[in-house]
Amino acid sequence: MTANSFDRIKIPSSFWRDLPKVGIKEQEVIHRARLPINILTEPVVVTTDQYFSIWQAVFELVSDPAMGIIKLTTDVKAAQLPPTVLAAYHARNYREALNRMARYKQLCSPERLHIIEENELCTIELEWLYSDLTESPMLAGVVMASLLEIGRLGTGQPLKAKFVEFSHPMGNKQVLEDYFGCEIHFESKHNRLTLNLSDLDLYFESYNAELLEILTPALDLSLDKQQRRNSIADTVKGILKQSLSSGRPDIQSVAGELSISERTLQRRLTEAGTSFKNLLSETRHKMARDYLVDPSLDIKEVAFLLGYEELNSFYRAFRQWEGETPSNWRALHIGSDLYVPPIH
Repeated sequence: MTANSFDRIKIPSSFWRDLPKVGIKEQEVIHRARLPINILTEPVVVTTDQYFSIWQAVFELVSDPAMGIIKLTTDVKAAQLPPTVLAAYHARNYREALNRMARYKQLCSPERLHIIEENELCTIELEWLYSDLTESPMLAGVVMASLLEIGRLGTGQPLKAKFVEFSHPMGNKQVLEDYFGCEIHFESKHNRLTLNLSDLDLYFESYNAELLEILTPALDLSLDKQQRRNSIADTVKGILKQSLSSGRPDIQSVAGELSISERTLQRRLTEAGTSFKNLLSETRHKMARDYLVDPSLDIKEVAFLLGYEELNSFYRAFRQWEGETPSNWRALHIGSDLYVPPIH
């Protein structure tokens, strides 16, 4: 796990827009993933576990996951690509494109691509931070296909993988083998894509140096800001988590823990695009859900552990977070295997 990343994922609007391609309605996904419907109407971010839950819902709803993977990753127009992928599409060659995808994926999600070049092969392995769960087979398939697809789009050639490994089966194996152009291995220890190393030197027909001169500095600046934001915000949340049960911590006491002035802490949080009030609310929200699924704690104890002096104050806050009372939420989620962390 990395201390420099938040467990926050922005779901692009294109995700919901593309669901009809595989015969699924967005409301069906939200219902099966057991997430609030406001995720479709408000600019929210989700945690890694929630993101996995969404993709697992897609996996369970689609008629053939293998065909779904192909439909979601092919027939994509360059104009529809987000800036993080455009920077790869306009790279000089396939190697540079993959490295750019690995670098700028950090702006979208706590996902890491480990790229290893060895023995005439290039192996790309996926790692997700902030979760001990295995990503949905559908999600792993889409990521793998996207990595190959960017090479095909950029070079204009029907590139083939050397071999592909998935931790779980996913639909029609032959369909996937036809798409990747190689043997597919299910029930592997890792989700891994292996390419021919020689393909990485292939020139991209879509190479655009002038556009990269605009995109790269802007993306690098955003990445730098995100890393600095996450660092200070994670630190403050850690302090809040440790001190909530002893009473409601204020910004002055947290600044003292950091050995900086209250004004300096306020300025750094503002620069990071957040505030002390927001971080306190997010920390309490996360901890409230964690505590409520523990049957050994009654609701009064949960309120105390979160630093609330009055039970009614906790109830009002929880209604704002979840749209229902702590007791009703607990009845729905306690002991459930489908429990996923809160939306921030």
